[in-house]
Amino acid sequence: MEEFLNKNIKYIIAQYPEVGKILERYNIGCTTCSVGSCLLKDIIEIHNLSPEVEAELLYEIERVVFPGKEVKKRPLRQRAVRPQGEIKYSPPIKKLVDEHVLIKRFIALIEPLCALVDSSKEPDFGLILDCVDFIRNYADKYHHLKEEDVLFKRIGEDLDIIKVMLEDHTTGRNHVKQIIEGARAKDKAWVIEHLKGYKELLTQHIKKEDEILYPWIDRGLSTSDVGKLYVEFSEKDASLPDDFQKRYQDFVKQVEDTLNKRR
Repeated sequence: MEEFLNKNIKYIIAQYPEVGKILERYNIGCTTCSVGSCLLKDIIEIHNLSPEVEAELLYEIERVVFPGKEVKKRPLRQRAVRPQGEIKYSPPIKKLVDEHVLIKRFIALIEPLCALVDSSKEPDFGLILDCVDFIRNYADKYHHLKEEDVLFKRIGEDLDIIKVMLEDHTTGRNHVKQIIEGARAKDKAWVIEHLKGYKELLTQHIKKEDEILYPWIDRGLSTSDVGKLYVEFSEKDASLPDDFQKRYQDFVKQVEDTLNKRR
């Protein structure tokens, strides 16, 4: 089994599809990951499984990988595990989680926005481009680049889980480019397809960060790391115009009000 713990999950699932179903039952969504280069042992570590759950998961996987072999549950591996319940983040990581709040409010508007575009004879493509401005300047330039320029460089861009996050960022930017092209061409279907693609991507991306990546990063940060990250994040924030946060908070509220009036 040690050999399989050191294999990437894409290879394991390709050879043993049932392993993917087992992981899904444990709320580990490796089957939909487009990268799939994480080692099985790292996936287990990252997901903060309790020793009991970890032993049960490995037992189920081992029975699939070695059919016909008598498999026994492994001894519980004693290690520090984050208590279940509300996640407590370090101050710099909490900054990123708080930024997700406004992004999630915007994401919640995409479905009604798409419905409005679809039902309008002359859709307001200017509003779509204003939404692109929010995505590019708040969600991407402000939030994602804080991750890319500071956090991920400190953690290690060569780590598989970080590669997955970076690929999500790239895919999101590609959706945005397509939204712009669709708006300029006044193509409703094109705009709707990529708005919904962006929504689906970011919904899962934020969930992975808030529930898996950020807690895992926090578990490995020293007090010194926390202080340095906080200073670097604060410097990034200080480089922005004074009204930056309020401007985009007001924009999201404005779109919420516009869509509520048209329902």
